[in-house]
Amino acid sequence: MSRSCPTVCPRDCYDTCFALAELDESGEIARMRPDPTNPVTGQALCPRGARDGDRRVTNRVLYPHLGAAGDGSPRFERTDWDTAIERTANRLVETVTRHGPSSVLCLDYAGNTGLLSGAMPLRLWNVLGATRGDNTLCTASGAAGLALHYGAAYGLDPEDLPTRNLIVFWGFNPASSAPHLWTLARRAREAGAMIVVVDSRRSESARTADRWLAPRPGSDVALAYGVARVLFETGGVDLDFLSRHTVGQHELRREIELWTPDRVSEATGLAWTEVEALALAYRERRASATMIGIGFQKSDGGADAVRAVSLIPALVGLHRGFFYSNSSRGFVDGALVEGRSLVSRPAPLVSQVALARRVAAGEFRFIWVINMNPASSLPEAALFRQGLARSDVFVAVCDTHWSETARLADVVLPAASYLEKDDLVIPWTHRWVRWAPRVVTPLGESRDEVWIMQRLARAAAAATPESPWLFDEPWAVLEKALEGAFDGGSVADLRAGTPLKLRVRPPDHYPTPSGLIELAASRLDRPGATPLPRCQPAKMAPGELVMLSSALPRYTHTQFQEVYGPLPATVTIHPDDARSRSIAEGSQVALANRHGRVVLAARISTDVPPGVIWAPKLTSGQGGVPLNALVPGEPQELGGGSRYNSTRVALSPLE
Repeated sequence: MSRSCPTVCPRDCYDTCFALAELDESGEIARMRPDPTNPVTGQALCPRGARDGDRRVTNRVLYPHLGAAGDGSPRFERTDWDTAIERTANRLVETVTRHGPSSVLCLDYAGNTGLLSGAMPLRLWNVLGATRGDNTLCTASGAAGLALHYGAAYGLDPEDLPTRNLIVFWGFNPASSAPHLWTLARRAREAGAMIVVVDSRRSESARTADRWLAPRPGSDVALAYGVARVLFETGGVDLDFLSRHTVGQHELRREIELWTPDRVSEATGLAWTEVEALALAYRERRASATMIGIGFQKSDGGADAVRAVSLIPALVGLHRGFFYSNSSRGFVDGALVEGRSLVSRPAPLVSQVALARRVAAGEFRFIWVINMNPASSLPEAALFRQGLARSDVFVAVCDTHWSETARLADVVLPAASYLEKDDLVIPWTHRWVRWAPRVVTPLGESRDEVWIMQRLARAAAAATPESPWLFDEPWAVLEKALEGAFDGGSVADLRAGTPLKLRVRPPDHYPTPSGLIELAASRLDRPGATPLPRCQPAKMAPGELVMLSSALPRYTHTQFQEVYGPLPATVTIHPDDARSRSIAEGSQVALANRHGRVVLAARISTDVPPGVIWAPKLTSGQGGVPLNALVPGEPQELGGGSRYNSTRVALSPLE
């Protein structure tokens, strides 16, 4: 007789879905379906969540493996846990003894966002004093920009979207990357709301929006200032709100006055009537929600673009009327879970954006990778892969699947999938939390990440300071870290099966120097910080194109290729750009810059404007060369974030 088991998807995704795994009589997963108890995610599963049962059994790392030198291609030999842990621990102790703990690099990110799968396993590396990545690939620059004006980056609760009468998705394609938020927006439209999409590409969301604006890449600050100008000129600004809850109005108005209609149109490529129409929608539909995409700020000046857009809701009288990421609004003690608050000195940090060059130079002698596939996801990815291949670098990867990074490792340790272990996932969008118990037996000899961390800590004790808390019982850690984190209830209630809601800071809480929304920022003590957002248009060499990349509905980063096949190796080109280069539909084309060369198949479409091309995020071209081989490794000045969507390339037919 079949039965349903509750679980929670832990992927790096806006939605953090509650799901039900239906087990057959043998105890295996027959299908995945949505759990209707979550009011945000209960209506459907995305294409990834629906196929999790299939992904669990495909391309898995089932046993520990040792890398072996072969004929120029990687080979692996199955081994046992004792041998794999001993090999890893011996090399770790040797590296710390000879080169110091900073020569050890721990690379982790959001492949699994569970507290027990993603956070607690970092305790070993924090007590060791290993170098850590600074987590700047995705959200850092946008969050830094928002903090200048609001003190923290959190915004509105997406659960409130059905009550809004204007929803603007700015640099955000929720139909692909946040399907449940898109569902909530469409529910609002059924009640009379307008949906606007601002995106340089005609995305899946743009195709069905009520209005689509396509500004030139890098011109969003100009567009935001143009909208603000119309609001001031037409009486759309809530002056009473500004006087009570903001400072810096006069500085902002002086800047806005410099952005004349002609200047805005020249910068954005939009007709002034399009700018006016967006501003008038904000004026007339004051209960708005401005949804700012994460990928939007992965560009030159991305932090300034996010902060400029976020000021529009304040002008019409809304407390935090934007959404970007709500990870900073709660009361979960993540530093305790990771062990950062338990060590006397913080681990040294290294820019993830600029990491490839340092790895290629041999700066790190031992590299531990967990919950991340950096061989595909980092900028200058080909250079990073060269660094992993150095003979003087030892690479250990803990993963559920045979990723591109795992295939370059010296030791590969099998992690259990999220369906095979207990965990707790804290959403960074909505507020609903539920315990995710183990649903099925782990495949092969896979183990949970805390078990692996504690096993390695014991074996490498000679390199680590005395730290009994490395071996704390996981749920005891969570009980302490989550004290006061919920609107009533505790970890014990979660473990009994009761969903809880996170306790969050109020929308009118502004931890800025003034305690108000700072339309002109006053805290300027970090690199790149300026009182007002700056427009930084792309500087293009003759013949260069801007390359954009974003997610597809069936993939979470590089995950699910084992289910849906490889990411499409295509690039979308405007007909004018294809014609001028003699490029035909389906032909092979080379994208090249000073970082590398990637060959993809041409797709010709007006979905992108002239001067812009688009490729699926994290795809690979001919010969397996990653798209991110072309992405520059220079961090943004403000926040240190990436520049994926400002990558400049030359485009030519393959000879």
